[in-house]
Amino acid sequence: MSQTNDTNAYWSANVRLILISLAIWALVSFGFGIILRPLLAGIAVGGTDLGFWFAQQGSILVFLALIFFYAWRMNKLDREHGVDEE
Repeated sequence: MSQTNDTNAYWSANVRLILISLAIWALVSFGFGIILRPLLAGIAVGGTDLGFWFAQQGSILVFLALIFFYAWRMNKLDREHGVDEE
């Protein structure tokens, strides 16, 4: 029974991490780049407005940061649950 609880805890943490990452990615790419773009138009970043920057570069950079964060966090989660690669 302990193995089942540990497995469920591992997958619960894994799915929670995936859902949080997807929510951040959706907020940045769809929210900031499309929906909130008119609100961000008054903020200048690098010669252009912040909404355009998020649509062109920001969403890509956040996506790359999420990839590295996910890999780091999953390695930590694997070590915590004893399923890491040694």
